[in-house]
Amino acid sequence: MVLSSRMRAVVVLGVLLLAALAAAFPSDPRAAFIEFQHKHNKVYAAEEFGARYRVFLDNLAVVERMNQGKDVPTYGVTKFMDMTPEEFKNAYLMRRNVDTSAIKATKPAPKIKELPLPSSFDWRNKGVVTPVYNQGQCGSCWAFSTTENIESMWALAGNTLTSLSMQQIVDCDTSDDGCGGGDPPTAYQYVQSAGGLDSYSSYPYTAQNGYCSFSSSNVVAQISGWNYATQSQDETQMANFLTQTGPLSICVDAESWQYYTGGIITASDGCGTSLDHCVMATGFAAYGTSMPYWIVRNSWGTDWGLSGYLYVEMGQNVCGIAQEATCSTAQ
Repeated sequence: MVLSSRMRAVVVLGVLLLAALAAAFPSDPRAAFIEFQHKHNKVYAAEEFGARYRVFLDNLAVVERMNQGKDVPTYGVTKFMDMTPEEFKNAYLMRRNVDTSAIKATKPAPKIKELPLPSSFDWRNKGVVTPVYNQGQCGSCWAFSTTENIESMWALAGNTLTSLSMQQIVDCDTSDDGCGGGDPPTAYQYVQSAGGLDSYSSYPYTAQNGYCSFSSSNVVAQISGWNYATQSQDETQMANFLTQTGPLSICVDAESWQYYTGGIITASDGCGTSLDHCVMATGFAAYGTSMPYWIVRNSWGTDWGLSGYLYVEMGQNVCGIAQEATCSTAQ
């Protein structure tokens, strides 16, 4: 990237300010912040530079506490390290402003026979999962989670795997709140009532609320209903549903994910159960061992986590992972 003279001046001023601030801190944090800036193309105005460095230092302290007692660190420097937890929450998580307590699935949950589960299973290996998306600074994860599930279920029904329009749901689902948040059950209901979803290429994502420009003539995928994979936080039932049906839309507590860099998030990490983010479970691994884990697809781009994915311990409802697991039915 070629910097303008004004931007170069901002960088120079920022470096000078950083040098002054660094006098009170060890050299390692300073080097880490400089590396962070280069890696994520961060450029700050001179008046903001010091504040972002202090936030970075605060977040390093949080990461250090979160990794205490771990042989292999799970948390580290991510692209969100210059954001306060409140800023991160407002930009990437969502308000749960939809009452889903009275929402019923369109059909009784199918009876899933409990079969011996394999040690590992991942729908990515079956060619029915689209690439990782990036929701940007918009609380539209619920629309991504819904759309990703429909994409996979549409492909599993024998159709071509196609990227679908989560922007259509953001703009047109009046039961939810676009970038302000929403919920997959009501999103499924919208998709069914609208007659289906447009393609991503026809109705692309903008990371902001917009005017509904959906036309039923552009529908490329349809659903006939949806179901819960479990309503009792039964992760064995959830795993059987996933292996026998398809990837699942799940909602979780993702506040601590601001700092996730790799490894398995475990019950001992203290991840809460206040659902504020919706993602997709594509599979699981190490089943039958002392540390089985879910394979979870996020929507924060491939430059976060494990190329856009993360691992969450199975069997302990870590991060509330089994509290709202749902799946659509392709028409």
